[in-house]
Amino acid sequence: MQAVEMFCYQCEQTARNTGCTEIGVCGKDPETAALQDLLVHATKGVAKYAHRARQLGKRAAEVDRFVIRALFATVTNVDFDPVRLEMHLQEASRYRDQARQLYEGACRERGESPERLNGPTTWQPAARLEELVGQGRLVSLTSRQNGLSEDLVGLQELVLYGLKGVAAYAEHAATLGRERDDVYACFHECLDFLTQPKPGVDELLGWALRVGELNLQVMELLYEANTGSYGKQQPTAVRITPVKGKCILVSGHDLADLAELLRQTEGTGINVYTHGEMLPCHAYPELKKYPHLVGNYGGAWQDQKREFAAFPGAILMTTNCIQKPKPDYQDRIFTSGLVAWPGVRHIGPERDFRPVIEAALAAPGFAEDEEEKTILVGFGHDAVLGVADKVIEAVKAGQIRHFFLVGGCDGAESGRNYYTDFTQAVPDDCLILTLACGKYRFNKLEFGEIGGIPRLLDVGQCNDAYSAIKIASALAGAFDCGVNDLPLSMVLSWYEQKAVAILLTLLHLGIRNIRLGPRLPAFVTPPVLDVLVDKFNIMPIKTPEEDLTTILG
Repeated sequence: MQAVEMFCYQCEQTARNTGCTEIGVCGKDPETAALQDLLVHATKGVAKYAHRARQLGKRAAEVDRFVIRALFATVTNVDFDPVRLEMHLQEASRYRDQARQLYEGACRERGESPERLNGPTTWQPAARLEELVGQGRLVSLTSRQNGLSEDLVGLQELVLYGLKGVAAYAEHAATLGRERDDVYACFHECLDFLTQPKPGVDELLGWALRVGELNLQVMELLYEANTGSYGKQQPTAVRITPVKGKCILVSGHDLADLAELLRQTEGTGINVYTHGEMLPCHAYPELKKYPHLVGNYGGAWQDQKREFAAFPGAILMTTNCIQKPKPDYQDRIFTSGLVAWPGVRHIGPERDFRPVIEAALAAPGFAEDEEEKTILVGFGHDAVLGVADKVIEAVKAGQIRHFFLVGGCDGAESGRNYYTDFTQAVPDDCLILTLACGKYRFNKLEFGEIGGIPRLLDVGQCNDAYSAIKIASALAGAFDCGVNDLPLSMVLSWYEQKAVAILLTLLHLGIRNIRLGPRLPAFVTPPVLDVLVDKFNIMPIKTPEEDLTTILG
């Protein structure tokens, strides 16, 4: 087997839409890429034993949590630090051995002989970091292309990337105390399947849809975790202009980190701002009760280098979305959870944010208030279904002609202005639902109202696709039809693996006619795309004018 320096095409911005081979568009270098490949390989070994142990009635909570944390660490823009990846690899070895002992012990109890496993179960960590990098290059994506067609490898990656996205949501839910044993069982079974030497197209497509089903279950878990901890989202006006004073900016997705930071900054005189996917946090009663959670600063993740450099306080990155920090804010940016960048100070699992607070107090802060401007958030399914009767009557009266779900991951690639142009071209008698950071392309524009209902409804974070699904299901029930029969169109943007998981969920639910952009995944080969088109009529975006004409007739 020949080692390769690097090959990665798991995100939308992959080089030339074929694969990053020298350095990732995200910023990861070949060494980091190799360590991530090795971590996925090692985690498959853990899962193979954990799957078999669970079938015999044995499980270990720490093994379950490790599997999702390891997968989450390899999501785009999460862990760029070779030292932390080495730590995860050492953990993988220990948890693999623990899972093997569980399995073999269960076999002995039954008087059975354990299955002799190979592949990732036989991996042993090298002693030095550079040797681990070498091991990673031997198990890269290209190593699996030996003997498998490009179509099969692409389908394997579709399943794996979806599973990585689900792992991110599962980790957020577990952090807030929400877990399900059948969810962990599905992770292990899926990873075990991905080690099979000769998978079939139908099997892989079946697993892709099963990952979509798993993601729906996990998004429900995360909804219960978020609302159980912080209350149900409420429509809320959020300030988007600065307030005078010392400040901390919180980016990423982790509500628990924000909650603890708010608690620790009470009475310090420090104002806390959200950024990126943290914007919806202002809608949760137990978070917005803090008066020093004063607003949202900036836009989506890809603008962080410019926005963080201009922010006069400390910055906390809680989950994926980090980019290589610029020198002018390197000393005041911090990471927590699984996100990491070499040389950036990391806040451990005990969530002691004193270094962040000290950095904020040492920074100048905002010198004065800017004129107040606000935007609305908090239209999760609880809020929307609370006025469902008004929405239904407006549809029946012809006041609302069509619903558009326009959202997803934002990115820096050209072509994403499509989503701004599309929403601006949507007729005034249509409602727009949005979620995730893709909304920053248009969420500060004025769209007006229909009968007192805002035309732009911000459903929340990317995981709040669960709310969008609940809204669509409720409308379908009210009109006694299927979701595909509703006057509802989904126009989605994607960037990384959580978007893949959500797409698989929509396909699992049988939702057709999804428009996806700004371009289709590089790992979805033409024959695989043909299958998706045939079964689900999934299609790439064209121009706003063409797509609106087709949708509205």
